[in-house]
Amino acid sequence: MDFIAELTAIAKENGGIIENKVAAGHGISRAMLSKLYKKGKINRIKTGQYILPDDIEDELLSISKRSEWIVFSHETALFLNGISDRTPFKHTVTAPIGHGQSAVLSSECKVYYIKADWFDIGRTELKTPAGNLVPCYDLEKTVCDIVRSRNKMGTETFLAALKLYADCPRKDLNKLNDYATQMHVANILRRYLEVLL
Repeated sequence: MDFIAELTAIAKENGGIIENKVAAGHGISRAMLSKLYKKGKINRIKTGQYILPDDIEDELLSISKRSEWIVFSHETALFLNGISDRTPFKHTVTAPIGHGQSAVLSSECKVYYIKADWFDIGRTELKTPAGNLVPCYDLEKTVCDIVRSRNKMGTETFLAALKLYADCPRKDLNKLNDYATQMHVANILRRYLEVLL
């Protein structure tokens, strides 16, 4: 078997990332991946994830592949939704309560926890700057999350996010009200938006 040709095909199908489990499904063992890594034929980006030497890692895709129980939220969701041009210093994800994340992921990302009933509200897929789809919250859910987390985010970040949303031509105030009502932040949100809109 031509391992590099096979890994190139796997990488092409998976946004450039070669995962242990995907490679195993194509008959390439972890031991072989380790051997190819030691020879410099592939690069390790995280435990269980590799890329080809000439490829550039899509950090957001790499993070999203580490757990099915995370969705990009807060500052990262603002960035992916295109209303903030500032790449977050540390990516933010949300997970449902009861689905703790690995220490590695928690050290790389800011992890927020939310009621399981609210986890799928506003969940969508958006493209990373590299063009790969990742799970992310839509604008309206992101605003609700930011309102819920305002004490952890800092006033400047919180108010800037609300102002960006208020100025966004794609905003959907009906959807925002629906989400805010479900998540019990409608009254707080209304107070802030009355000033901005």
